Amino acid sequence: MTKQHLSKQQQARLKAIALLDQADQEVLESHSKPNTSHQAIDHLFRESLEKQQFKVGDLVRGKVLAIHSDFVVVDINYKSEGIIDISEFRMTDGVPQVQVGDEVEVVIDKIENENGMVVLSKKKADMNRAWADISRAAENQEVVEGYVVSKVKGGLSVDIGVTAFLPGSQIDIRPVRNLDAYVGKTFKFKVIKFNKKRGNIVVSRRVLLEEEREQQKSQIIDQIREGAVVRGTVKNITEYGAFIDLGGVDGLLHITDMSWGRIKHPSDLIQVGDELELKVLKYDSEKERVSLGLKQLKPDPWETVHLQFPVGSRVKGKVVSLTEYGAFVDLAEGVEGLIHVSEMSWTKRIRHASQMLKEGEEVEVQVLGIDAANRRISLGMKQLQPNPWIELKESYPPGTIIEGEVKSVTDFGIFIGVEEGIDGLVRISDLSWTKRISNPADLYHKGQKVRAVVLGVDVENERFSLGIKQLEADPWLRIESKYGIGTQHEVKVTKVADFGAFVELENDIEGLIHVSELALERVEHPQDVVKVGDVVKAEVISIDRDARKVGLSAKLVKLREAKADVSEYQKKIQTSSRSTLGDLFADQLINNKKT
Repeated sequence: MTKQHLSKQQQARLKAIALLDQADQEVLESHSKPNTSHQAIDHLFRESLEKQQFKVGDLVRGKVLAIHSDFVVVDINYKSEGIIDISEFRMTDGVPQVQVGDEVEVVIDKIENENGMVVLSKKKADMNRAWADISRAAENQEVVEGYVVSKVKGGLSVDIGVTAFLPGSQIDIRPVRNLDAYVGKTFKFKVIKFNKKRGNIVVSRRVLLEEEREQQKSQIIDQIREGAVVRGTVKNITEYGAFIDLGGVDGLLHITDMSWGRIKHPSDLIQVGDELELKVLKYDSEKERVSLGLKQLKPDPWETVHLQFPVGSRVKGKVVSLTEYGAFVDLAEGVEGLIHVSEMSWTKRIRHASQMLKEGEEVEVQVLGIDAANRRISLGMKQLQPNPWIELKESYPPGTIIEGEVKSVTDFGIFIGVEEGIDGLVRISDLSWTKRISNPADLYHKGQKVRAVVLGVDVENERFSLGIKQLEADPWLRIESKYGIGTQHEVKVTKVADFGAFVELENDIEGLIHVSELALERVEHPQDVVKVGDVVKAEVISIDRDARKVGLSAKLVKLREAKADVSEYQKKIQTSSRSTLGDLFADQLINNKKT
C-alpha cells in the first residue's frame, strides 16, 4: 500500500517511527513486548508534535517529496505533508523549475485543508525574503539580479525574487524597439522605486549602463586623438551617416567616409550593433565631437588609378547606375568610370543609357581618359568595334547622289537615312538655291523619299552632310547673262511692302522695285500704285550675285518711253543703288523673319 492510501494517523506514526529510528534506535530495541513498543511510539509521537507547534505565517524549510501537475508535496517535519501550488514555481517553456529532493523555504498559509494537508506558500516566503533584500538594496544603492519573465505594457516584467517592472526607457541607453529579445535573459538592475505597501517595484538597467559608460568615457577620451584607430559599435544609422558608440563617447561616421566607392545609404554597408574598427579624422575636445572614417583604413584607389587602368586599356566592370547621359561602371572598389551615351555606339542615336545597358550587367570597355584630381574616368564601348565612319567616307565621296527616306524634320534641316543607323543631314541652307525657307516642314515630311548629293563625311565628329539644292546648277551663276543691267523685263508683283514691291523674274528668283522707282511722280504708299499679281515692265538697274539681289526700276522704263534724257538719272542710280538695295533687302529679310 502506498503512502497516499494510509490514514493521516498512520502517516504520522510512520514519521514518528522514522524520527525514532534516527534519534534513539536503542530505546526501541529495549522494548521486547509489542504493547510496550506501541506505548513508546505513541509517547514519542506526542512528544514530537508538542515540539512542532506550527501556526499560520510561520517561515519553515522543507524538502520536495513529489511533483504533480497542479501542486508540489513538501515534507516540513509536521504530522502531515504540505502542498504548494505549482504556479508558485518559475516556469521555463511551461516546465516548473523544481525537482524532487530540492529544499525550499515556505510560509504556512493554512494548517490543514479538507484533505488534512498543510497549505504552504513559496511565493510568500520568496516575497518576504525578497522584500528584505530589495529594501536593503534600495537603501544602499546595491545591484540586484533579475530574470526577464515577459513583455508587458510599457516595458518588461522582471523576477528579482518578487515581480518588478522595467520601463522601456530604462532597458538600455539607446531606444529599444524589440523588447522580445530581452525575455528569458538574466541581467543586473538597480531599484529606482520601492513601495512595499503597494507592492510597487521599478528597476533600471540603464542606470548601470550609464555608470559603466561614464567609467569607460574617461579611459576612451585619453585614447582619442586625430589619426588614432579605435573600435566602436554602430549605435544609430541615418541617411547621412552613422553614430558610433566608442564607449561613453559618440562619434559620427559620415556616409562619404564609409567607402571609397558609391553608397546609396549607410545601411548598404553597416547595421546597428556592428562592431567596427575606425580612424579618428577629427576630435573637438571642448564639444566632445569625434569625426570617424572607415575608408581611411584602406589606401585611396585613385592614387594608383593610372597604373591600374591606363588610357587605351581594355577593362571589365559592372554597371551600377544608368542615367540619361550615360552609364556608371564599377571598375574596382572605389573606382567608377562613365560611359557617355555618345561613346556607346558609332551609329545609334541613344537617348538614354538604358537603351544599351542594364544595371548589374558586366561590360567590357576601353579607358578613354583619366582625371584623377576630380575622380573621373571616361570609358567607351564603341571603341571596341570598327569605326564605320571611316568606311562611309570611302564609300560616299563628295558628289555622290543618294536616295533615301526622310527620318526626321527639324527647324534647321532634314535627316535622310543613308545606311542602317546612319543618317545624313540636309541643312536648311542646302535645301534651295533661291527659296527663303523658314520651316523645312513646309516642304518635307517624315517617310518621304528624296534624292540628295553627298557634301562630305566628317569622321571625327560623326557627321554626314547632304545637299538637295546641289542636284541642280546654281541659277545665280547665269543671272548676269540673262538679266544684265539695262535689260527690260515684264515681271509679276509677288509682294508689296512700305519700301517697294517684290517681283518674280523667274521661278524662285526675286527682284525689288524700290518705292522711288515705281513711278515718275513721288509715291508715298506703294500699295496705291501696284498690287500683288500685277505685271509691270521694269529695267534691271543693279545685280549683287553674292548677296543674290536684283534691283529694278519701272520709273526708268517710263522715262525711256518718254524719250527723256536719262543719263543723269542712270548715274544717280549707279552711285546709290548698291547701298540702297542692300538696305532694302536686309529690311526684307528682317520682315520675313518677323512674319
